[in-house]
Amino acid sequence: MFDKLQNIVERYEYLTEQISRPEIIADNQQWQKLVKEHSGLQEIRDCYLAYKKVNSDLEENLSMAETETDREMLEMIHSEISRCKKEKEQLEEKLKLLLLPKDPNDDKNVIIEIRAGAGGEEAALFANEIRRMYYMFAEKNHWKIEETDINESELGGLKEAVFMVVGKGAYSKFKFESGVHRVQRVPDTESQGRIHTSTITVAVLPEVKDVDITIDEKDLKIDTYRSSGAGGQHVNKTESAIRITHLPTGIVVNCQDERSQIKNREKAMNILKSKLYDHFRTQQDKEYAQQRKNQVGTGDRSERIRTYNFPQGRVTDHRIGLTLYNIENFMNGDIEQMVEALRLADQTAKLQAE
Repeated sequence: MFDKLQNIVERYEYLTEQISRPEIIADNQQWQKLVKEHSGLQEIRDCYLAYKKVNSDLEENLSMAETETDREMLEMIHSEISRCKKEKEQLEEKLKLLLLPKDPNDDKNVIIEIRAGAGGEEAALFANEIRRMYYMFAEKNHWKIEETDINESELGGLKEAVFMVVGKGAYSKFKFESGVHRVQRVPDTESQGRIHTSTITVAVLPEVKDVDITIDEKDLKIDTYRSSGAGGQHVNKTESAIRITHLPTGIVVNCQDERSQIKNREKAMNILKSKLYDHFRTQQDKEYAQQRKNQVGTGDRSERIRTYNFPQGRVTDHRIGLTLYNIENFMNGDIEQMVEALRLADQTAKLQAE
């Protein structure tokens, strides 16, 4: 590990020299590429230098402890040894995490699909609340929301929604949201006060741009229709909404957010490209179908990654066994603690695998 870290430090110093050279600066494309690599190495380099310093301090204090005879001075040295050992251990763990292979999709925009599952109108209402939760979380991170296809129910719920969160690192924060979300609460329409269980499914895909995917026009079925929405929102008298079906895979993408048919088509094609990338990277249709099933499940009540129990005021993620007793704040987009816990669990599993 330390040989690798030393190589990273040397590479960082080399790049520092390169990006200041006039001929490199003149070639904007090459300069940006080197600056990006330089920036990506900085945290590891800084952490390693901090590790080397604390290790040097530790060795110096251990050496001093062997010869020091003054009692007070010796106590100070031992206190410093304890501090250095603790800091060294923390930095070593951080370095291990920093050296883990990064998900190449982490910095990308993210496409999120939410669909009501079991539970009828109560599931649709909860789907809308989860959409709101994600929108508020995106706002806290200063990310932009671009809606693609919103299909609302008659009572203000959400049958399905497809939207994109635009911002650096969006996928890294949302990628663990894929799966079945279960809600337990007493619906407003329940006169007996009984707790109902409903589910929604969430699918998460990284937006993929500039990938080498050839889409043959003859493989596409493109339909136009009038966009619609509850309360007159997004209603259009012209057929500006677009539905694109990729015939070989059966993947369907709808877009009705824009009033322009051309813009809706551009958005739909962009999402189709991301879905096809996700499809083809698995290489086989059966593998893709199984992954998709594993991600969103069937919407059955018994399947879940997370349970939102309103009577008890708790949110439990069943994958890591974490329960938070702040459901009101959670539903208002305060989900960072859960996101970080899932990320840490994923990193820990990868470390163990290494």
